Amino acid sequence: MAKECSNSSCSKSSCEGCASKGKSEPQNFLAPANIFSDVKHVIGVVSGKGGVGKSFVTGSLANAMAAKGYKVGILDADITGPSIPKMYGLTGAAQADDNGIYPMETANGIKVMSINLLLPTEDTPVIWRGPVLANMVKQFWTDVVWDKIDYLFVDMPPGTGDVPLTVFQSLPIDGIVIVSSPQDLVKMIVKKAYNMAEMMKIPVLGIVENYSYVKCPDCGTPIKIFGESHIDEIAAELNVPVVGKMPIDMDYASKADRGAFDQINNEYIAKAVEVMTEKINARQRRRKSEFQINSVGCRAFYIIKNYSAIIRKLQYFKKSFRCL
Repeated sequence: MAKECSNSSCSKSSCEGCASKGKSEPQNFLAPANIFSDVKHVIGVVSGKGGVGKSFVTGSLANAMAAKGYKVGILDADITGPSIPKMYGLTGAAQADDNGIYPMETANGIKVMSINLLLPTEDTPVIWRGPVLANMVKQFWTDVVWDKIDYLFVDMPPGTGDVPLTVFQSLPIDGIVIVSSPQDLVKMIVKKAYNMAEMMKIPVLGIVENYSYVKCPDCGTPIKIFGESHIDEIAAELNVPVVGKMPIDMDYASKADRGAFDQINNEYIAKAVEVMTEKINARQRRRKSEFQINSVGCRAFYIIKNYSAIIRKLQYFKKSFRCL
């Protein structure tokens, strides 16, 4: 029989079999944003492995949203392998004052914060252990003055380690986009990212497949150099939409290498933008509806409570008048 816990006789050993163990409210790890930041939506771009083009997809989504007139930011959470500043041609050091650190801005108006904007040179290695990396990413949220941002995209490092865990716990993530490639390992890779999001109760907005094919330079025929894709089967199994299939495009790669990523309008992720905004808006409407229902419930409880008090007072006065 499980031992009952009491305030007077509670120890580590006695609580091992306690019936109430593990029933406490889940701890909230959300970190407060900088007081000068007003970020409406936070989207994570993740993958179960490296080299699949997360930064490329992050930049493409950011460009697409900026082109629609939204105020956009990119938080480069890949501390040991940052590439966002290079892609956009951002150099030099980010500025700071008593209010916090200020992100740099791309040619198309996207605000960017990356570890490469704080290092002496872009090729300075970051040789830190996991907890330090995770804390640095958290500071990109708490110490950076993002100002008004409609969509903040978080370019995650690969895998399911300290940094993705910190982002999921510390930032108010509205959803994630999973990036993959058409290889035999794709099922395991996608499921790792999906399962982590499920465990952390983060919605998966969709899957983008990169390196889907390359177009023949002579006839334009798609050549599937990594073999047949299985992403549609996996997405159907997980009940997640495939929101983009991107080919290997030499023009895109050339612009990224030249630091001119702001000039890219990636037509292959148009569906991703549509699905992403639709799902986030739907989630926001649900939250608003739940809030209104809760508010009505609270008001009803308040009215009933006060009505009961009035009845009790009337009964008291009635009794008093009888005595007279």
